[in-house]
Amino acid sequence: MTANDPVTARVAVLPKDPGPLRIEEVELPAPTGHQILVKEFASGICHSQLHQMHNPRSTPMVIGHEATGEVLAVGSEVDHVGPGDRVLLTFQPRNLRHTDRMPAAAGVDLADGTRAESPQIFTWATHTVADDQYVIPLGDDTPTDVTAIVGCAVLTGAGAVLRAAAVEEGQSVAIWGVGGVGLNAVAAARKVGADPIIAVDVDDMKLELARRFGASHLVNAKEVDPVDTVRQLTPGPPHAHGFRGLPIAGVDAAFDVVATPETFLQAFRSTRSSQNTIRAGGTTVVVGVPQGDLTLPGAEMLVNERQIRGTIGGTSVPEDDIPTFLDWYRHGELDLDALVTSRVALDEINEATKLLEDGKVLGRTIIEF
Repeated sequence: MTANDPVTARVAVLPKDPGPLRIEEVELPAPTGHQILVKEFASGICHSQLHQMHNPRSTPMVIGHEATGEVLAVGSEVDHVGPGDRVLLTFQPRNLRHTDRMPAAAGVDLADGTRAESPQIFTWATHTVADDQYVIPLGDDTPTDVTAIVGCAVLTGAGAVLRAAAVEEGQSVAIWGVGGVGLNAVAAARKVGADPIIAVDVDDMKLELARRFGASHLVNAKEVDPVDTVRQLTPGPPHAHGFRGLPIAGVDAAFDVVATPETFLQAFRSTRSSQNTIRAGGTTVVVGVPQGDLTLPGAEMLVNERQIRGTIGGTSVPEDDIPTFLDWYRHGELDLDALVTSRVALDEINEATKLLEDGKVLGRTIIEF
């Protein structure tokens, strides 16, 4: 092929009306401007795609937002990768600090004359065209299967610890939900020396995997009150007290990867109270995609001086952070091989998403092309 030839791709399309994903053949034109045409090696299957599948939509969609691949062709404005380069795709712009150009959305023209859209990229496909802001160089010696999940699962989970909460050595953390994203939060907490690292889930198998990634304590929220348990594990300084004598207990940072109203309140109430006039209360980081409103107990936030923040993609800067995470993997500090717990073909996408929805995926599933 030449740089100007179109490419035939097999793509998972989410129809406008409720129904299963369907695999369609589409023609991807040669890239122009800031576009990059990529032949994919593997793509992750993220829980946030389930929300896209269940939420109403006005057009068909193409989805998936973490992958590895090889560049086939680039547009005239692309200068950081070229044909033949191995790359990693992510939904988080690689670096917007030096440009005022917003990255373009992606989409494909379907055989019936409609267009399937994506707000950023699509990776449940044999080939994709992406804006260059979503493409990161990948070393030739880096495996291209398990690293497919770095663009979201690792970026979001580890980034939430490093960037959003800026956890430091010796600080205490609790992670609500230890699937594909939460396990990376556990691994990052171990890397920075957090203590204790408390994993909270309702699945004992997931909790045991979290221990392998660095959790020091496991809490099954179906068997015990997770808030009381976390606060008992983190009692705070002896003789310290908060506003009007409130006890100091709880973690420095809680990460809600599930983001239901119930888990949000649990994570929020597990953070430590402030030590009045000495230090503020703990921080709750909303990592998962909330479905609906999260109720905030305002009085508890006020008197305990607790803080809440949300994070997209772990507030990471992919151009800076992805090489760091890949180094962790190379040096055995991030076990991506254990994190990828199942592999499927593109034609098995509906079965794979059903297993994820039913809670039967321990870590992360990848599609291999």
